[in-house]
Amino acid sequence: MANLLQVTESNFDDEVLSSDVPVLIDFWAVWCGPCKMVSPIVEELASEYAGKLKVGKCDVDSNQSIAVKYGIRSIPTLLIFKDGEVAQQLIGASPKHVIKSKVDEVL
Repeated sequence: MANLLQVTESNFDDEVLSSDVPVLIDFWAVWCGPCKMVSPIVEELASEYAGKLKVGKCDVDSNQSIAVKYGIRSIPTLLIFKDGEVAQQLIGASPKHVIKSKVDEVL
């Protein structure tokens, strides 16, 4: 979990939009069952792509303005940002190989 960034409204612009490398953000909530299934995969990807990809989590209940800005209506939603823009989006619990293929497309 050391490689995971906790994304909040206060650090979103610096950590995500201004990042030199692509950023994968897991939009989740504590009460969300499918989010708990995706979380270990996201943590694995943070280690596997260290140095090439920033990986973070954003609690939609605590950071509603970010969720609204990016139209997050269903969680988990994974957004991959590149150069400050959304490059890929995955909605729902996806298997690791699907998430990796989306990451690899952006990288």
